[in-house]
Amino acid sequence: MSQISRKMSISIPPELAEYVSQKVASGEYASDSEVFRDGLRMLRARDRAVEQWLLTDVAASFDDRKKNGTRGVSAEELLSRLDQRRKASTAG
Repeated sequence: MSQISRKMSISIPPELAEYVSQKVASGEYASDSEVFRDGLRMLRARDRAVEQWLLTDVAASFDDRKKNGTRGVSAEELLSRLDQRRKASTAG
């Protein structure tokens, strides 16, 4: 990564500006810029993780279903399964 910094001007809502200020005031970050840099690094890491998941798990599952001629579950079945899991997790 290049060591040259580029200045940018951004606008954010007041509640996010306050959050950034709190992060700096707590000593967790030395400046507003550090907060934004860290947030952007996390966003990039998340994007890479999602891309990797799509390329490996989702694509492999799609290819397997296509090759074997199987179909996934319907939206109704998926919602029913999720509802059953939710009820089971809150029942205990």
